[in-house]
Amino acid sequence: MASQITLNIEGMTCNHCRMAVERALGALPGVASARVDLEHKSAQVSYDADRVTLEDMRRAVAQAGYRVA
Repeated sequence: MASQITLNIEGMTCNHCRMAVERALGALPGVASARVDLEHKSAQVSYDADRVTLEDMRRAVAQAGYRVA
């Protein structure tokens, strides 16, 4: 069963930022989907908690150049 989380993302300013964060989160094993809302500076992530952690997500977002608030 998939878990859901909303992450607040700092540093996004454009569509490229949105795509970069979606790609970074979506590439993680265990993430089923990642939908970024640029206007609200957030990401809705559906994931398997047995395969990926919040820390994994934070690290992926940071490596893309942004920060989970």
